[in-house]
Amino acid sequence: MNTILGLGFIMFVGLLSAKLIKKIKLPSVTAYLLLGIVIGPPLLRFVPEEVLGASGLISNIVLGIIAFGIGQNFSRYHLRRIGRSVLWISVLEACGAWVLVTSIFYLLLRQPFYLSLLFGSIASATAPAATVMVIREYRAKGNFTDTLLGVVAIDDAWCLIIFAISLAISQAIYAHTVATSFLVQVFLKSLLSIFGAFVLGAFSAFLLSIFYRFMRTPTDLLILTMGIVFLNIGIAIWLHLSVLLSSMFLGTVLVNINRYSFKLFDSLKTIDSPLFLLFFVLAGANLEINIIGSIGILGLAYLIFRVAGKMFGASLGARISNAPTSVRKYLGYGLIPQAGVALGCALVAKSDFPQVGNMIFTTIVATTVVYELIGPLCTKYALRKAEDIITH
Repeated sequence: MNTILGLGFIMFVGLLSAKLIKKIKLPSVTAYLLLGIVIGPPLLRFVPEEVLGASGLISNIVLGIIAFGIGQNFSRYHLRRIGRSVLWISVLEACGAWVLVTSIFYLLLRQPFYLSLLFGSIASATAPAATVMVIREYRAKGNFTDTLLGVVAIDDAWCLIIFAISLAISQAIYAHTVATSFLVQVFLKSLLSIFGAFVLGAFSAFLLSIFYRFMRTPTDLLILTMGIVFLNIGIAIWLHLSVLLSSMFLGTVLVNINRYSFKLFDSLKTIDSPLFLLFFVLAGANLEINIIGSIGILGLAYLIFRVAGKMFGASLGARISNAPTSVRKYLGYGLIPQAGVALGCALVAKSDFPQVGNMIFTTIVATTVVYELIGPLCTKYALRKAEDIITH
């Protein structure tokens, strides 16, 4: 199969598989991942080598677009509106999964600390798409729904920050850096990486805002937005900064300096669906089925303790902020899905840590499929218990 034929096949069959899987009330991302596993190298080998080789390029573009969209949630207006409870819950549920998974992997499963830290940081991510899909499908409304939407909207931002810090620490440990000032060096490197990503994102946002006033048509807006987002991603790769963080800061600064920024965000939404389809199908195709057996206990521990950490953190955050009882009891059930950002972080870990990268990536892809299967059902359960689903 040549490259163009392969791309056409992935797009067409991906669309059909998404339509079919919606019949059983599951999100499209699950269909894309399963399709990738079936048509990838381990099984049917329908994905051309050239397309597989472009996985890195496609993932960087898609992750940049995803992070850019996440930044939109950090407008001054939005942060004022979501309130104290959402901030407490989102921070503590992300940190809860991070700390618990890291601790279990290091203390109980006896994994190297850098590997435990990477798994813990990836565990902090939540996929908003599946949760939002369930809320829309059942037309859920109420305080519980508003809080849940607020938490999932900014959760991945905390994940990106946690992952950037954890990645810097893990790289230092992996490189056997041993010195009296070890922790200080790692901390400073992490801060420098975050600050560098912020400066790059802010510069790109000001550039985009300046040129926006000269655009006259929706097509011009789309080309300008894509161009600046791609420039931001490319410079981040060139300077060895986080693509995820720099793109998120681009979106965050833009939404706070340009009152018409929603037009720029909306312009990308017209073309991102095919890219997301390719990203998830290729993520499934890159899954190494032959090592799934060797990650059994790690995968099981990750599945259980990520959820436990999120539920405990969400409940603690709700108590601290005096949120309603329904939020304390059930909000954690809506934070189970995991997809785009977690897979992106796993891809970064795969490229930066060749010896263990495949194992990390395979574990995250395998558990993502499970989370995307059970997540929507758990979200539906939480909404029903909170009495936010209107029954006729």
